[in-house]
Amino acid sequence: MIDGMSTEREGLARQMAGEVTLADKSSASMRKWREVFGVRQTELARRIGVNSSVVSDYESGRRASPGTRFVKRWVNALIDIDEDNGGHVMSKFIVTPQSDAILELKELETPVKAGRFVKLVEGEVIANGKLLDKRELRGYTVLDSISAILNLSEREFRSIYGSSTERALVFTKVKLGRSPMIAVKVTQPKPGMVVLHGLAPSRVDKLGRYIAEKENIPLVVSKIKTEEELIERLRRSLT
Repeated sequence: MIDGMSTEREGLARQMAGEVTLADKSSASMRKWREVFGVRQTELARRIGVNSSVVSDYESGRRASPGTRFVKRWVNALIDIDEDNGGHVMSKFIVTPQSDAILELKELETPVKAGRFVKLVEGEVIANGKLLDKRELRGYTVLDSISAILNLSEREFRSIYGSSTERALVFTKVKLGRSPMIAVKVTQPKPGMVVLHGLAPSRVDKLGRYIAEKENIPLVVSKIKTEEELIERLRRSLT
């Protein structure tokens, strides 16, 4: 246990440290988390008490994977900096584990091209297809749309973004697509992509399309038959 930490901070610290320690490429994981927190290498190095080249070398893979002692200092430094700035990043990780709305929340060690994600979900692009070429996703969250809309508070809805807003929100049990897009519109932050599952592309509500266009969010309809198959496809393909 990391001394003096709140339950929320400790949980986030364990998540970060575990991911870095177990990742095939700890360098990519370290770089991702630093970027999630919006911290410059020089600032992080100063807080840890090392030369900035040390942070750079770890992130580029020029140094071997760090030991647990350094990872602990690195995790604490990132969280300390965020707390000094109001804890806005850490607040995104406060997910209600009991929520039936969240079917899957996955962080990706290596970003995936948005176009590839569309293919994985057998998707048809409804809006903003032109944005796919330049967009990368660092995670995805699969949600039961009915439970999410009815039961998640605004704070809990923000927490579905996990460690990065550069992710796909996949809504299942969708009938028209209006309610999920209204929820996305009235909350911050915004996702990198929205995927709707449970309806035909021709059934997507005009207001849902309009919101996607207005917010510059690629909107996709998955043609995979069941949500179980959809989740399994993503798990199997994005490990």
